[in-house]
Amino acid sequence: MMSSEHLTRGWLQQLLVVLLKLCLTFAGPLRPLNGTECTAKGPASYILVFTGHWSPQAFPKQYPLFRPPAQWSKLIAVSHNRHFRLWEQGAPASVGVQNFAELGVTVELMKAAKEARRRRAVGAMYRTAGTPNGIGHSSTELLMQPRNSLLSLMVKMIPSPDWFVGVDSLNLCEGSRWKQEVTIDLQPYDAGTDSGFTFSSPNFPTNPPENITKITSQMPNHPANSFYYPRLEELPPIASIKITRQTRSPDRQVLMSNHILPNSISPQRFSATPLDCEVSLWSSWGLCLGPCSRGGVRHRTRYILLRPANAGTPCPELEEQAECVPHSCMRLQ
Repeated sequence: MMSSEHLTRGWLQQLLVVLLKLCLTFAGPLRPLNGTECTAKGPASYILVFTGHWSPQAFPKQYPLFRPPAQWSKLIAVSHNRHFRLWEQGAPASVGVQNFAELGVTVELMKAAKEARRRRAVGAMYRTAGTPNGIGHSSTELLMQPRNSLLSLMVKMIPSPDWFVGVDSLNLCEGSRWKQEVTIDLQPYDAGTDSGFTFSSPNFPTNPPENITKITSQMPNHPANSFYYPRLEELPPIASIKITRQTRSPDRQVLMSNHILPNSISPQRFSATPLDCEVSLWSSWGLCLGPCSRGGVRHRTRYILLRPANAGTPCPELEEQAECVPHSCMRLQ
């Protein structure tokens, strides 16, 4: 017969195994980020420049001109290692990502980053002022450490239901060397927490929430969507970032202010996006006017839903007439 001490020890071991399994279950698998180990001997200083390309020429459909006009929120950036994710395509949005994508509020997002910093998963947090127009720049200086060589960032589109642009876990280090320059074109993402189709849609929570998805010229596949351009294979870049390594001595630091850019930064030019005319369905045929037997005509109409722009397909005829049908006749007095 086993002693009580052996029974207690065996019970404790089983309890520890159960607790370990529960922790692994609720924590979920951490998706590995291959090639993230940085063996550089020291930190690297970078200038990050965000450039908005959101123009009525590139994105003419429902382009927001007022209340509010097209603009960009503050930029939020975090340096981190593989044990942290600011956001991730195909994964649910955190509360912080939802609040930022919908409202531009950064409290929960920064709170999560600060908690991760205590675990040494996050190195530093950066932000820039917002850009008051769809086309414009903002910039900040980054100091990247080898133990936190990944960079993630987000910028909210204003106005929008829950749309943003961003970068997820960009590694600025290759083995033992820091990259000298990185340029990335940015596309819009849907946080999956609001079901609005247009830039100025009223609040319409998605229940249950969906995963973060990339918005394309044909997805969501609905004509009412502000980014629905079926003639395009892909959307033109709505924004871009340029990250350039800086050479500086410890006693001389060059700080970058928002909207003050190096001479090498110049706005990119994109071709205008053609916007085809969209019209409503035909109305019902009206009553015939004139002789019922011959010579009378009836009319039907339709109206313009979306006017063409940038050499898009012009609008078709908005009124049509046809010969009278004898049983649908109205005689003029």
